[in-house]
Order: sequence, then structure tokens, then C-alpha cells
Amino acid sequence: MSAEAHVGLGSRLGRMRRSFRGWRGQRPFWGGLLTLLGGIPIMYFPYANLTLGTMTIRMATTAGAGSLIIGVLLVVLGLTMWFQPQSRVFAGVAAILLALVSLVVSNFGGFVMGYLLALIGGALGVSWVSEKPVRRSKRRAAADASSTGGALRADAQEAAGGEDLSGTSPSNGTNGRRRAD
Repeated sequence: MSAEAHVGLGSRLGRMRRSFRGWRGQRPFWGGLLTLLGGIPIMYFPYANLTLGTMTIRMATTAGAGSLIIGVLLVVLGLTMWFQPQSRVFAGVAAILLALVSLVVSNFGGFVMGYLLALIGGALGVSWVSEKPVRRSKRRAAADASSTGGALRADAQEAAGGEDLSGTSPSNGTNGRRRAD
């Protein structure tokens, strides 16, 4: 493989990695992943055959269908957190409730592994907040500027030749309040 081809491959891989990182940052990725992974042991163990030497242990229970339904729903809720991030609160609360139900229905929630994964994943899904740029309104910016204190006012007064140009001084009776004229 030539050096040019190698650079092109690295560049393409880097672009794919950056785009995946951007996709992952716009949704509760880890909550969805843990919820999805929590559903797998919950739906697997009731149908598993464990072999210890020559002895086969069958984990089938009467609640196998309930375990399958709970496991499939947890996998679907994990995928919902990934592909519909606006419904993350519903998916997270439903995952937490299904994880709690799995303790009773399916072999202690997939021998506690699936229960813990689904519980933590649901909690991460509920608590995830997208980072949106904070845009300040003009009123908020004006309030922040006026709350910076007397140091800026003193500098402005000095620059104006001793006059207070803020319009909010005790001499004109406003004491920091402004009127809408």
C-alpha cells in the first residue's frame, strides 16, 4: 500500500470517527447502550442451557415469555434513545420500570446483570441534556452589564469627563431603575 493510499484511509477513518462522535454527542448514547445491553441477559437466560461437564442445566421458567417481552422492550427502548432522542425521558422511565419488573419476572433480572445495566441506562437516558448554545436576550445582556457594579460606571464616568451617562444615578431619582418611555 502506498503512502498516499494510507493517508487517504486515515483521513476517511478520521472523518468517520468525527462524524460518529458528533452523532453520539447529540443523543443519550451511553444510556441507550446500557439499556440495550441490559435487555440481552434478561431475554437470554430463561431460554439458555448451561452445561457443567456432562450435566445440562436448563434455566427455562414459566415466565419465559414475560422475560422475552421485557428483554425485547429494553432493546427497543435503548434504540429509541439513540434514534429518537426527544423521547429520551419516556424511554428512560420505561427502562427503569421494566428493569424493576424484571427482578420478579425473569431470574432476578438476568441474574442482576441485566437489571443493573437497564437501571443505570434508563437513569442516564432520563438525566441526559443536549448542549445547546446559550443565547442571551438583549434584556439579559443589559441586566448583566448593569450588575457589573460601580467599577465600569466609574470608568465610563471618567471617560465622559465626570458626567454620569448611565441615566441611573441617585441625582435623577432612578436609583438603578429604568422607565419604559
